[in-house]
Amino acid sequence: MFTRIAGRYDLMNALMTGGRHHAWRLVAARATVAAPPGPVLDLATGTGDLALAIRGLDPDRPVIGADFSEGMLRTGAAKPRVRAARLPLLGADALRLPFRSGAFAAVTSAFLLRNLEDLGAGLVEMRRVTRSGGRVVTLEITRPAIPGWSQVFGLYFHRVVPAVGALVTGDRQAYTYLPESVDRFLAPPELSALMREVGYRDVTYRRLAAGTIAVHTATV
Repeated sequence: MFTRIAGRYDLMNALMTGGRHHAWRLVAARATVAAPPGPVLDLATGTGDLALAIRGLDPDRPVIGADFSEGMLRTGAAKPRVRAARLPLLGADALRLPFRSGAFAAVTSAFLLRNLEDLGAGLVEMRRVTRSGGRVVTLEITRPAIPGWSQVFGLYFHRVVPAVGALVTGDRQAYTYLPESVDRFLAPPELSALMREVGYRDVTYRRLAAGTIAVHTATV
């Protein structure tokens, strides 16, 4: 599915969020570069926007982008900014990462977790490849808890986004899946509890965009 929409992925992100998705990635990038010195893995890198934000904040830090979708990787590799940054983009399964334990000072992701077949196993794998004292940072869409606004957001997400997705990408199913995946996903306190359960420390989260985006930060 992500390979099908890869060519219009960045455009749809801009349209859906009014261009705010870059600001959200910047928040996640700032949390990521607060990790100890060492390489960063941007998991589910997509077309490389979060990896580029991290590199922009910390140009000397090695950053690797990895994704399960070959179409996303091809689209990302063709972007002039990715080529200029010489950003390596690799194919990888988030549930079976091809990296040794403790390989990274930080692992970060944007809009990955609700797409995992096994969320707990994915969190464990992210923790495995992060060295002791390192950081894991995740950026996710979440259901807002503000009365009234939650209903407005739901209407926009379930009605407007699929219609725009069908028009722009020709793939209504992908942008119907998007709000449905958010509806099924854990609320920020529940995700925080699961992260603690699988061994993360100092788990915190911050809501953005009137509560529709959550950035979780944890220590390994």
